[in-house]
Amino acid sequence: MNAPLRFNEALLIAGHAFEPFQCVAWAAQDGHGELSLTVIDRTSTRIGRKHIPRSACSDAAQLEHLLAQARTELSNEGYTLKPWAMPA
Repeated sequence: MNAPLRFNEALLIAGHAFEPFQCVAWAAQDGHGELSLTVIDRTSTRIGRKHIPRSACSDAAQLEHLLAQARTELSNEGYTLKPWAMPA
């Protein structure tokens, strides 16, 4: 993925990166803030949180690295995630 990502694409990618858990992603309305991710389990308990700089959302490599880092943190806490790869 060489072209810059649109913000909505980054939201969708993040949403799928933490399956089988749900990832709620949002950004401040001003459009200048960071992307906030909260991962919740089936009981609606928050199991993870990550903040991604808005600049990283348009760069596929940076986004992939930060999502992989968040996945590793969850795995280290004992959560099992489905295999995931950055979309091509």
